Amino acid sequence: MNFVEDLLKKAKAANKTIVLCEGEDKRVVEAASKIVKDGIAKIILIGSDEDIKASGSNADLSGVTIVDPAKDSNADKYAELLFKAREGKINKKTGAPEYADVAAAKAAILKDHTMYGALILKAGDADGFVSGACHSTANTLRPGLQVIKTAPGFKTVSSCFIMVAPEGGNKYVPEGVAVFGDCAINIEPTAEELADIAVASADTAKKIAGIEPRVAMLSFSTKGSGNDAKFYDTVTKVQKATELAKAAAPDLALDGEFQFDAAVAPEVGELKAPGSKVAGHANTFIFPNINAGNIGYKICQRMGGWMAIGPVCQGFAKPLNDLSRGCNVDDIVATVAVTALQA
Repeated sequence: MNFVEDLLKKAKAANKTIVLCEGEDKRVVEAASKIVKDGIAKIILIGSDEDIKASGSNADLSGVTIVDPAKDSNADKYAELLFKAREGKINKKTGAPEYADVAAAKAAILKDHTMYGALILKAGDADGFVSGACHSTANTLRPGLQVIKTAPGFKTVSSCFIMVAPEGGNKYVPEGVAVFGDCAINIEPTAEELADIAVASADTAKKIAGIEPRVAMLSFSTKGSGNDAKFYDTVTKVQKATELAKAAAPDLALDGEFQFDAAVAPEVGELKAPGSKVAGHANTFIFPNINAGNIGYKICQRMGGWMAIGPVCQGFAKPLNDLSRGCNVDDIVATVAVTALQA
């Protein structure tokens, strides 16, 4: 059984309910049909009959719960939740309250299906949330930050990709699965944010990827071999993040700072970081910023033939995930499965 098949099998056993927010998107409609037909999860699909028809899909939606916000008897409940969550918040552009009253909150959510989906999750009427096929990452994550908020112990919402080796495997990653973070959300994370990302990515590696995490904090430097303090000071940032992550999760196999070859190749790790339990054997890689992470995972994907599942969001109080706007039906199915396992 390959990794994706195993992922779908675990999701079936979890039997969770996931809300998909984009009933106007053909790929989402077809994924909803496939997920329910295959028993991967229960699905709440947000959209009107007109939205779904306009998507151009003829998929069989029997078994899918379709929620049209304009007709939903829970709309008042969700509007109350939003109003309470944002009460006292001021619109920076107008200087007025974001929502003057519950009626204003209701008017807003009837137009914003992504927020509506987040409120379904907030209310406990679903176990997880997936959006982003036809909305930006900002539009997908904003409702999460506003109403779902971060999990206890986390100040940083981040992301990672679960990277699956091509057929034939990879000699440096014997498990055939690796985790890369953060490649999609935090542009230039601080040392404190990098530490949060490391701990969260290790948790994803264990719970979702099914591997025992060995976390490498990446840099262009290994154990002080490089120094850019005159210009950017990124090496010391990664060094500080390593210390903070070790303090936050002392039982976690985590070390750094490492160049990528020192992190993944035993012969290089032994040479550059002798005595490290992670050097040369890492399977969870924390990049110093989004430039490195985004470039790194795409090189791995396009030139190395690895499958990239994600971005998987981390740090939210409840499972909430963002799709790539270039996703296909199989990508959506896999993301729903990941979300079900996070619940």
